Amino acid sequence: MDIASLIKSRLNETYALHRRYVNPQLVRVLEVIGYNRNYTGAGGTRLLDEQGREVLDFLAGFGVFNIGRNHPLVARVLKDVIDMSSASMVQMDVGILAGLLAEALAKAAPEGLEAVFFTNSGTEGVEGAIKMARQATGKSKVIYCDRAFHGLTLGALSVNGNKEFRERNEPLLPNCVNIPFNDLKALEKELSLEDAAAFIVEPIQGKGVFVPTPEYLPEAQRLCERHGTLLIADEVQTGLGRTGRMFAVEHWNVTPDLLVVSKSLSGGYIPVGAVVTKRDIHAKVFDSMDRCFAHSNTFGQNDLAMAAGLATLQVIEQEDLVQRSAVMGAYLEKGLRKLARRYEMVHEIRARGLMIGIQFGKPASLSLKTGWNLLHKMNEDLFCQMITMPLLEKHQILTQVAGHGLDTVKILPPLTIDRSDIDHFLEALDNVLMDAHKFPGSTWKTVKNLGLRTARTA
Repeated sequence: MDIASLIKSRLNETYALHRRYVNPQLVRVLEVIGYNRNYTGAGGTRLLDEQGREVLDFLAGFGVFNIGRNHPLVARVLKDVIDMSSASMVQMDVGILAGLLAEALAKAAPEGLEAVFFTNSGTEGVEGAIKMARQATGKSKVIYCDRAFHGLTLGALSVNGNKEFRERNEPLLPNCVNIPFNDLKALEKELSLEDAAAFIVEPIQGKGVFVPTPEYLPEAQRLCERHGTLLIADEVQTGLGRTGRMFAVEHWNVTPDLLVVSKSLSGGYIPVGAVVTKRDIHAKVFDSMDRCFAHSNTFGQNDLAMAAGLATLQVIEQEDLVQRSAVMGAYLEKGLRKLARRYEMVHEIRARGLMIGIQFGKPASLSLKTGWNLLHKMNEDLFCQMITMPLLEKHQILTQVAGHGLDTVKILPPLTIDRSDIDHFLEALDNVLMDAHKFPGSTWKTVKNLGLRTARTA
């Protein structure tokens, strides 16, 4: 098979193939918002489409490409492993690459986390962490937060705090209890019943980029310890340098009992994830030779995934990407706060490192308020498309909303961005915000028509 020739000869069929065989509704969404481009190449912070347009990627595959796209070191390592014809996934054996990656993750994680279980995704990691917590404690209740996103398989969905994902799937796992994020009283009330196996939380919530108060996570850890409940930190998106620390829990000097990582550990090449936990917790799950497969999977320790993880961790260290995330994040945040002071619909900037939420809100001026109310009456998710669509169409910058009904645009660029990338983004956003603050105007008309088209085709 000549894969390059096959792609080239059928590239113009991409959307037709997806419409027929994969997900026609996603194709409709992409066509409606003008995101239906055929991307033909990528490198670092840039995407290239079939028309030769270079697009600055400020979405990074929802946090997959922390080290940038198609990093040459990871590519070389993967090619080397393929050329070695390694004995991968023997199953009744263990592999050197899995041992090496487990060692590297234990060294990178907060002190005391040294037992590793490998997964294929963040969702699978959450499923595994919940199982481990229940087996290790002998309890069944799991506490989770409003707006939490931990994945979409049924177990992970049971601790998902977004109703748009849960609907049509009830009943989910029993004994999963929802509490408000950043509410210690609500957490203590549930923990005091002494029946909770785990409290699972994103240190910074991905849906909306909600950052907790300084005391929240340290006190949550203390409360969990007091009541015999395990603390699961879901760092699938926040981990591996995204927030300016290797793991976001380090901002608050918190060591969870179980740490879930995935996404960027892959280097953007091979799906890989891990649950990193304390040895005594791991030992309560895998507590005899008969139970060496108390939790397992087929592809979790495959050599290509393990090699990708090792190479990714090396890139993060060699290129000092954790510090780069902190420095570039502070520079971007400063620029965004400057814009926020100029535009009344920008209500808040929430940020840690290069994980940033731009929160919009109802304006005070009468004309803009009229437009705001009109769009929200049509569809509560329309307004942010007035920001993201022109960023891509006019300025060749890829971004997206942070979640349903939140009026928030999330910024997740690769950690390899530089000041020129940020300056380009800030200049483009300034231009888009200027247009958005002119009502009536062409931008408002475009998004209104988008809402009408969506309503007609729903």
